Amino acid sequence: MRILILTFYYKPDLSACSFRAAALSQALMKQYRGKLHIDVFTTLPNRYHSFDATAPLDETIGNIHIKRFKIPKHKSGMFDQAKAFLSFSFQVVRAFRRNQYDIIFATSSRLMTAMLGAILARYSSTPLYLDIRDIFTETMQNLLNGHPLRLVIPLLKKIELFTLRSAVKVNVVSRGFLEYFQKIVPKQHFSIFTNGIDDEFIGISYNNPEKNPVPIILYAGNIGEGQGLHHVLPEAAKHLKDKAEFLLVGDGGARYQLEKILEEKKIKNIKIKNPIPRTSLIKLYSRADFLFLHLNDHRAFHKVLPSKIFEYAATGKPILAGVDGYARSFILSHIENAFVFEPCNPMGLVEGFKNLQPRIVSRNDFIHRFSRKRIMLEMAKDILNCVSKLP
Repeated sequence: MRILILTFYYKPDLSACSFRAAALSQALMKQYRGKLHIDVFTTLPNRYHSFDATAPLDETIGNIHIKRFKIPKHKSGMFDQAKAFLSFSFQVVRAFRRNQYDIIFATSSRLMTAMLGAILARYSSTPLYLDIRDIFTETMQNLLNGHPLRLVIPLLKKIELFTLRSAVKVNVVSRGFLEYFQKIVPKQHFSIFTNGIDDEFIGISYNNPEKNPVPIILYAGNIGEGQGLHHVLPEAAKHLKDKAEFLLVGDGGARYQLEKILEEKKIKNIKIKNPIPRTSLIKLYSRADFLFLHLNDHRAFHKVLPSKIFEYAATGKPILAGVDGYARSFILSHIENAFVFEPCNPMGLVEGFKNLQPRIVSRNDFIHRFSRKRIMLEMAKDILNCVSKLP
């Protein structure tokens, strides 16, 4: 059997997508008892402009062959990303023509990778299994409200419909997505395999042997419009001056905007570092007293379940989460020692800081239930089952 995994990011890139795709490729190899060959079509590491990771263009690990395509350097601008994706697409199409596959797996947050998978599947009459990690059209509707580019939304909806109809099965990473997609393609088969906790974060002591002079509130992840950190952190930091220090580790399209606000308001208790490898991040998790998570107050984000929730929960550290909708209900139902407040509400963050105790709690049941390895083994079984059911 031959499987194609189509993913814009793959290890060693820093992305929820890259870790998910790598874990799935390993799970597929474990689940299939016959001879299996997996091709991974991806890019050279490019998730963050400020993070430089090297990886070979071609890499073979057992029966997994990873082909990384070089794309133009880009930051988080829309046109930069479009140019990078077009370059990726042309190279994928050329490489795809050389092989035949039993199934194509495409994981996508920005719709375009999913669309590329749909085009390849239709062109070659190959079954397609989609893994949808975001509702791209609804997100763009929110972000482009009042912008001239909002005129592309009808086109995006047509692409979305074409893509979803091209798949034999669609997985969504958040139960909050299900109602939206079922309305678009009611006859489609859906599954829900969420993000999870990677082994690197399990079985580690996150105790900090040294007490911090003031509590550290750590944020690790993307700093973009979707996270909306510039709407909540400057004001919250002002109220917590001399009481807490914020440490942000990441990069993204809204980082400059946040840094500009901090400079203008002379806020000194927020520090921003470039993205770092996971080994270094684990040390920062141990050093932190609180872990912070936030999504901008857009309707589309009410359906999202951020992958960072799982990583944070593994530490046992208290979590301050500015989220609404499905993410809010998920945290309140599954995660002890977490405070959820309204997005973009600085005083909600301040209240959470005052209410939560900086202590570590056991979340063993959560860790077992949402182990990435366990979830990906189940997902691999589902993908292989789709192939066996085909005529």
